[in-house]
Amino acid sequence: MQTQHDLSGLVIDWDMTPEDAVTLYLEWGNNSWHAQHKPVTSKNDFSTYFVVNTWTGEPKLSLVRRNSEDCVELASFEIPEDLAKDFMAEVGFNKGVYAPTGAIKQWLQNKYFN
Repeated sequence: MQTQHDLSGLVIDWDMTPEDAVTLYLEWGNNSWHAQHKPVTSKNDFSTYFVVNTWTGEPKLSLVRRNSEDCVELASFEIPEDLAKDFMAEVGFNKGVYAPTGAIKQWLQNKYFN
């Protein structure tokens, strides 16, 4: 059963990846002022972005908010079966935490942000 999500008012960083988030929020000072994402300057800096977790063998899409102290899951989403299969093939059926593919981002934008 799909849960209803009220995502109005959220500013989503569509370009944030799990790797970028670790660099920004857990390895302060490890990125340049000239990079796409500006360095964190306080605990009040945060990003809201999507990740796909495959540790259970099935891809789970989550909206997370991260700062230098915490990462909170704001919502989870069931990925359509065709997109889930394509995603798992694209990541080689490996377990991990990944950025969503372009197809998953497009699906999210069409379904929740139009």
